[in-house]
Amino acid sequence: MAITDEVQRLGAPVRRWARTQQQEYTQGEPRPLAADLGAMGVYLSLVGTAATAIRVSGRELPTRIPLADAVLLTIGTFRLARRIAKDPVTAPLRAPFVSYQGTSGEAEVAEEVREHGGVKHAVGELLTCPFCMAQWVGTGFVLGYVTAPRATRLAALTMTMVAGSDVLQFVYDAIQNGALKPGGGDEAGGPTGQGV
Repeated sequence: MAITDEVQRLGAPVRRWARTQQQEYTQGEPRPLAADLGAMGVYLSLVGTAATAIRVSGRELPTRIPLADAVLLTIGTFRLARRIAKDPVTAPLRAPFVSYQGTSGEAEVAEEVREHGGVKHAVGELLTCPFCMAQWVGTGFVLGYVTAPRATRLAALTMTMVAGSDVLQFVYDAIQNGALKPGGGDEAGGPTGQGV
């Protein structure tokens, strides 16, 4: 019992300091700082565990990554992060944390976190932010590249092909809508709709 009391006594100033920092940072807005700290802890734990497993396995880290592989992994990271964060098909993964707000762009949805403050808020923000997801996806690709490079290249190639296909879909739509016509597809003749 005495040890518990001592831990409580020593921890009290740290808890007060943390509460003060949160109040000053959030200015009354419901921001999930503790949950964000937890997410960082989970990320660091996973990376640390993976790095330890790689080291224990005796695998050598690559001294260099060929440019083609770096580009492949980068584009694959972009596409997979966006797929997780914005795609209607992956909505069931996000549904426990967010609510549907409508569409946002081609084949993408807009969502908003359901609960403000706490773990659900932090997870909802992470799952709906392609920039945030890219950190996790990119780390997964890098760890996969170190442990199973051929399979990881194949997975990244799939996402890279999807990203390339997306670009071609937009190009095709632009052509179909007259983007190659003089005046950039403005069928009325000018940017204001009046003939020039």
